[in-house]
Amino acid sequence: MSGTNTSHSPQHHTSTIGAIGAPSRRNTELALLVFAVVIPVFAYANVGLAINDSVPPGLLSYGLGLGLLAGVGHLVVRKFAPYADPLMLPLATLLNGIGLVVIWRLDQSKRLSNYADAAPRQLLYSALGVTLLAVVLVFLKDHRVLQRYTYISMAGALFLLILPLVPGLGANIYGAKIWIKIPGLGTLQPGEFAKIILAVFFAGYLMVKRDALALASRRFMGLYLPRGRDLGPILVVWVISILILVFETDLGTSLLFFGMFVIMLYVATERTSWIVFGLLMSAVGAVSVASFEPHIQTRVQAWLDPAREFKLSRSGIQDGVVHSEQAMQALWAFGSGGTLGTGLGQGNSDLIGFAANSDFILATFGEELGLAGVMAILLLYGLIVERGVRTALAARDPFGKLLAIGLSGAFGLQVFVVAGGVMGLIPLTGMTLPFVAYGGSSVIANWALIGILLRISDTARRPAPAPAGDPDAEMTQVVRPS
Repeated sequence: MSGTNTSHSPQHHTSTIGAIGAPSRRNTELALLVFAVVIPVFAYANVGLAINDSVPPGLLSYGLGLGLLAGVGHLVVRKFAPYADPLMLPLATLLNGIGLVVIWRLDQSKRLSNYADAAPRQLLYSALGVTLLAVVLVFLKDHRVLQRYTYISMAGALFLLILPLVPGLGANIYGAKIWIKIPGLGTLQPGEFAKIILAVFFAGYLMVKRDALALASRRFMGLYLPRGRDLGPILVVWVISILILVFETDLGTSLLFFGMFVIMLYVATERTSWIVFGLLMSAVGAVSVASFEPHIQTRVQAWLDPAREFKLSRSGIQDGVVHSEQAMQALWAFGSGGTLGTGLGQGNSDLIGFAANSDFILATFGEELGLAGVMAILLLYGLIVERGVRTALAARDPFGKLLAIGLSGAFGLQVFVVAGGVMGLIPLTGMTLPFVAYGGSSVIANWALIGILLRISDTARRPAPAPAGDPDAEMTQVVRPS
């Protein structure tokens, strides 16, 4: 009797199917981090050779310090977010490193002798920022947990925004009331942290209300007009942004918060009408406040005519002269840089004065690295925003999508507001360029922002769990002859 096969159906395997998903890409991140550390180290040596004709004595310590920060960040991501986006950490490290180099270059200027220790402090702030990134990745196991704190986030953000107005705690610096004084540590800008917390609130609120906000009552001139009762949220945020502008005389933060909300509202509802309403309300609010607030008038007049020297005394500070002179010098710096620049350490952008390493640090890049260098810096920022948007597209939950697009939008808006002000496209706002400009609050908050984006991307790219084997799978049996 010959052997027969008792099964007539196709053969099934009970082996476990491998997890399907993106590879970890941590080795790619490590390789990119090497370049992100080596490039600033070479730039540091270049500045030293240009200024003193010798390699700077702090080259080794700077390289080890930046490398240590990058290494710690990489190890934390490898351990706690193994499937996170591989580009965000190297891009942030490279921007942070180049910013440290240019701040140190400005420290060497005799014209800025009062700010000679800005670079070491910025390195300390960067270390605190990477520490906060590690804390976010270690303790925030799932970004969806933040959704539980939607309204607590709103209260916390409003509290941070009100702090600079508290008598004895807030500090009025060059006309803007956006800082608080911390004994022994200097000043802190709560608005930098409020933008992250507000993004959490907006994401949680819009996830629940997006269907109602997307409804339209009528169509007018190609736009869907929202229902009157659905205008409430955007009106509230508009009023808050105007109040910030009025009481803190801070144009940049007001534009940032309102712009972030409109971006998230558009993504949640897919209604172009919200963008139009947002732009109109923003313009109306800015024009209304500028009509009676001297500090905003000064910024607008300095933008319209930087070469004009008008005097506006405010608390003993000639605000108008300061702003118009800085704006004019920044434009001169961009013009003298040309296409390829004068070379690191060989420009005169330190003539801008006290804001050379903060508000106007982009002018130093424009003069010493030229148009090519500025485009490279803006491209790095654009890549961070692009990776954030890609993370939003890949996120599997609506809250994660909205939070990622909100944080990316806020980051991109801040870059636009600062770069546009320094280049003369819009009035100056006094905000700091993320990762590059001198400012502890900014660099710490933006490292936390990168940490949240890494957590969302890790969740989005993490492979789905492998399906278990089917114990009832039909097996092929062969009956052997007896």
